[in-house]
Amino acid sequence: MSSVYVFPGQGAQTVGMGQDLYNNNTAARKVFDVADAVLGDKLSDIIFNGPMETLTLTANVQPAILTTSIAMFRAANPKMPDYVAGHSLGEYTALCIAGALSLEDAVKLVRLRGEEMQKAVPAGQGAMAVVLGLDIEELKKVCETAEKQTGTVCDIANDNCPGQIVISGATVAIERAMELAKEAGAKRAMKLPLSVPPHSRLMAPVAEKMQIALDNTEIKTPCVPLISNKTCQPMTDVDEIKESLIYQITHGVRWRESVLNMVDLGIDDLTEIGPGNALVGLVSRTTDKINAHKLEI
Repeated sequence: MSSVYVFPGQGAQTVGMGQDLYNNNTAARKVFDVADAVLGDKLSDIIFNGPMETLTLTANVQPAILTTSIAMFRAANPKMPDYVAGHSLGEYTALCIAGALSLEDAVKLVRLRGEEMQKAVPAGQGAMAVVLGLDIEELKKVCETAEKQTGTVCDIANDNCPGQIVISGATVAIERAMELAKEAGAKRAMKLPLSVPPHSRLMAPVAEKMQIALDNTEIKTPCVPLISNKTCQPMTDVDEIKESLIYQITHGVRWRESVLNMVDLGIDDLTEIGPGNALVGLVSRTTDKINAHKLEI
């Protein structure tokens, strides 16, 4: 049997995350210091002291979560697993841990990713919502109907676990989809506190910018395969990895399917590394064949 390390995406942040490690662990402190130097600002001050409104800005939160996750990994210094995976921006963290991206390049890329996401859709015009209690095929039909009725974009953003799916797109379409989902039998449909609609077709301008950035970034073959958000399968080819990172900007994260494929790959041990423990919960609600837990530091 085999193991996988998984890394969280946006939404895992808390003010103060990683501060104890910064104060008490040399390896972790170096990660935060490198991120500050690369970005030319005190990202660490925002992470440790907030305010939450500033930390949650997409351009800050993406490098903040990546930096904190890598600091946690380096502080613990665990042995390498058989596979790595990440939820959305967590793929950049996973690739850094697997040696495919340098820390400096990973921080630069996710800062750019966050900045471009903020620019792509004017504030208030994009939204995300979580829908509970519908399966993926039912919700796809809901999204299609909402698009037809509003003439705007409504996409599946995150297929997280059975009965928990996030949709993303234009605000008017998301609000209509929430109504339609409840009519279709959803237990709950709730807007998320984001004005940026990631993993939707509205992010096409971001994909173009990231394509240029990735083409100008050295990506090495990872020392262990990445289980991709795009294919749900192990990936080591550098060109495929670049293509996958671009694809996930405008398409949904197939986390539920990825977890099920982990079972097929013989993975029986999963460690979440980073702030929060959302991925452990999603895995536990998807399968009982994987021992899912947080990294102990």
